[in-house]
Amino acid sequence: MEIKLLYYLIPSLIMFCCGVYGFLTRKNMIAILISLELMLNSIDINFVVFNRYLYPDGHEGMFFTLFAIAIAAAETALAIAIIINLYRATKNIDVRDTNKLKG
Repeated sequence: MEIKLLYYLIPSLIMFCCGVYGFLTRKNMIAILISLELMLNSIDINFVVFNRYLYPDGHEGMFFTLFAIAIAAAETALAIAIIINLYRATKNIDVRDTNKLKG
């Protein structure tokens, strides 16, 4: 018995919506970064699922997902380094307080 496409897409959609909600409502930079990673992971799930259903013998979607995960890890490392530097400068990682760095 084959699992239907919808059984993969519904959890991926829920993950993406939770990520968008967290990205738009959170003011903490770490929470925003986690929400962004949640959105990227849901997109990776879609790549693998659509590759499996459209091209059952091909592995392009899976390789693309591996590259996307590697790029997301590099982006996360860079974002955490920026957040650490902001914390050292302001002793706060609230997005609203980054205006203090202008002057």
